[in-house]
Amino acid sequence: MKKSLGAKNIVYPTPVFLVGSYDKNGKPNIMTVAWGGLCCSKPPCVAISIREATYTYGCIVENQAFTVNIPSEDLAKQADYAGTVSGPNVNKFEESGLTAVKSEFVNAPYVDECPLVLECKVIHKLDLGLHTQFVGEIMDVKADNNVVDEFGVTDIEKVRPMLYAPGNQAYYKIGDCLGKAFSIGKDD
Repeated sequence: MKKSLGAKNIVYPTPVFLVGSYDKNGKPNIMTVAWGGLCCSKPPCVAISIREATYTYGCIVENQAFTVNIPSEDLAKQADYAGTVSGPNVNKFEESGLTAVKSEFVNAPYVDECPLVLECKVIHKLDLGLHTQFVGEIMDVKADNNVVDEFGVTDIEKVRPMLYAPGNQAYYKIGDCLGKAFSIGKDD
C-alpha cells in the first residue's frame, strides 16, 4: 500500500540548470532553476518555470532569450549560490567565479565552466500560477570537447550533471547505467 503525500512538486530526477540572461543594461545574470526539462523534439525545445518576482523573469522577457547551462557536480557550490542571491543586488558571475560568455545565436550569456549549454529563444510563455513557464527553442547546443564522442554524442558520465531532490532539498550526482533505451525492455 502506498502512503498519500498530498499535492506536492516531487519528481525524480529533477535537473539542475543555471539559466543565463542579460538585464536591460547588458549585465549578465544566472539563476539556478530546477523546474525544467526537454519538452519538444521538433523543433528541439526546453522549458523552464520561474517566478515572475525574480530578476531573471524580467531579463528573459526583455530579451526573449535565455541559456540553459548544465553544471557538472564540481559546480554544486556555485549552482547553489546562484539560487540563493538576487541578480539586482549582486553580480552572480563575478561572486561565484564563473565566466559569462556571449552566446552566438541568442542574446543571453552562457557559463563557460558548464560542460553543456543550450542557447534558446523564447517561443512560448505560459502563466501557470506562482510560476511562469518559458519554452525556448534550442538554437544551438555547445559542449566541451571532452564530453563529446567522435559521433557528436554527449556522454552523461563525462558531463556529470547535478540532480536536485525536491523532497529533501539536496543535490545528487548520477548513478550507474541500467541498460540501453529501446532495448532492455524487449523480450530476449
